[in-house]
Amino acid sequence: MKRILKELKPFGGSIAMILIFTVCNVAAELGMPSLMSRIIDVGIVNRDSGYILAQGGMMLLLAVFGFAATAATGYFSARMSSGFGRNLRSALFHKVESFSLADVDRFGNSSLITRATNDVTQLQNFVMMFFRVVLMSPFMMIGSVFMALSSNGRLSGIILAAMLLLILLVTAIAKTVMPLTQAMQTRLDSLNRVLREKLNGLRVIRAFNTDEHERRRFDKANRSLSETSLKMQRIMTLLMPGMMLLLNATTIVILWVGSGWVAAQELQVGDLVAVLQYVMHIMMSLMMMSMVVVMLPRASTSAQRISEVLEHENSICDPHKPAEPTGRKGVVEFQDVSFSYGDSDDAVLEKISFTARPGQTTAIIGSTGSGKTTLLNLIPRFYEASSGRVLVDGVDVRQYRQEELREKIGYVPQKAVLFSGTIAENIRFGCEGADDAEVEKAAEVAQALEFIREKGEGFQSHIAQGGANVSGGQKQRLSIARAVVKRPEIYLFDDSFSALDFKTDAELRSALARETGDAAVILVAQRVSTIMNAEQILVLEAGRMVGRGTHKELLENCDVYREIVRSQLSENEIA
Repeated sequence: MKRILKELKPFGGSIAMILIFTVCNVAAELGMPSLMSRIIDVGIVNRDSGYILAQGGMMLLLAVFGFAATAATGYFSARMSSGFGRNLRSALFHKVESFSLADVDRFGNSSLITRATNDVTQLQNFVMMFFRVVLMSPFMMIGSVFMALSSNGRLSGIILAAMLLLILLVTAIAKTVMPLTQAMQTRLDSLNRVLREKLNGLRVIRAFNTDEHERRRFDKANRSLSETSLKMQRIMTLLMPGMMLLLNATTIVILWVGSGWVAAQELQVGDLVAVLQYVMHIMMSLMMMSMVVVMLPRASTSAQRISEVLEHENSICDPHKPAEPTGRKGVVEFQDVSFSYGDSDDAVLEKISFTARPGQTTAIIGSTGSGKTTLLNLIPRFYEASSGRVLVDGVDVRQYRQEELREKIGYVPQKAVLFSGTIAENIRFGCEGADDAEVEKAAEVAQALEFIREKGEGFQSHIAQGGANVSGGQKQRLSIARAVVKRPEIYLFDDSFSALDFKTDAELRSALARETGDAAVILVAQRVSTIMNAEQILVLEAGRMVGRGTHKELLENCDVYREIVRSQLSENEIA
């Protein structure tokens, strides 16, 4: 919560102005009943029109003054709450940006999106309502109680009893509503998750005719959110009628008791009217504060969820004193590295040791689920090794600043990811300062130049969100070009050739060999033909390295590799 309050500090000036104008507004409101009482008890009784006009003029000035103060309070409240929401979203974005993949997995994509949008909006609305309306309520209530007791202390028992009953009503409803608001945000996460899965998997859903199944999933999540919301709203609907009942009952009791005192000449009519006005102010103040009951539970839940993200200690952080590389550039070394996800006891990788050197290609092959992608993710420190060490240029990756470490690496993920924009912008994502010649060269190496030129606008052709308007093979080639234009010390290719035909695959590998001659290349592949010429091939099986060597060496001494080769190549091709 401290981290959220920190985002309010830049708006100290606006908060001060809100407080000043709130006090001015309260003073104007409290002055009106007193003036009205004088008009009734003095001006009307004595039939003094001059006095009535003078006091009426004062009331008019107070009304204008109160209007100006209210408008100023609204202006500063809106300005402050909008800035607060902007800063909070920015803080959340930068915090999530610093997360490791393990941290993102812990919260989940859909939940992080909900926290950065809906939760921030709930908190922003609450802050605006609090400073615009609710903040005035305690000042108004305390001032009205004081003024009412000053006008006639004998009615204080009725006023205090009504306040006590109202507070009890608000507290009871608040305790009932709080758990429901927490459940609502959780159900909103579930709804977002189902919707994201529906949109991301639209092709698969339609291909397998599971639209009805997905519709039922969405309806279930939607109905759950709707039912929780309705239950909460039904309870909240009791608040306003209950408050109005108390307000009207209090007014009736005061009129009943006060009229008897007026008849007995123990209370002036003006004082009774003033007390009624002050009671109205007290009850309205409590009603305004009850708006917190409507908004506070959801805002509190949202604040807690936002705080969980902002105050989360990143599982991967930069060292206080980053080390300097001591060895050759482009050397990657694994020393007895083991890894498991989260708190799982099942190791995904066990005792992996090897060295990848510049000018050489290290290929990784194995069955699905053997840990190939996980191994690659440990090099740029997307995940932290559970034990052992991963060294880059002779330095443990934990001793690098993450930015410096990743600057050495050109990474092509298993699932090619493109961003909305032009082709040139997507390639320059690897090196923002690359000129047109470098972008074109990278595209040529990635065998993407031909299909780029076929597009009407060439490198300025538009790429839709997620690369929806290009094929899988084209996405892979653009992803490779993005890594090539960076000219890194280390290339990581995570099954990045799977969507290419054999001819394009061979041409691309040939061009890459010329381009990456002085860099270390580590690639994950399913095709034996892609890795046959690698200087070093690692064979993984259930997280263990069961073979290491050249293609020829592994054919002779690794049964797992032999089985993979036989499943893909004929006897003549193997020979």
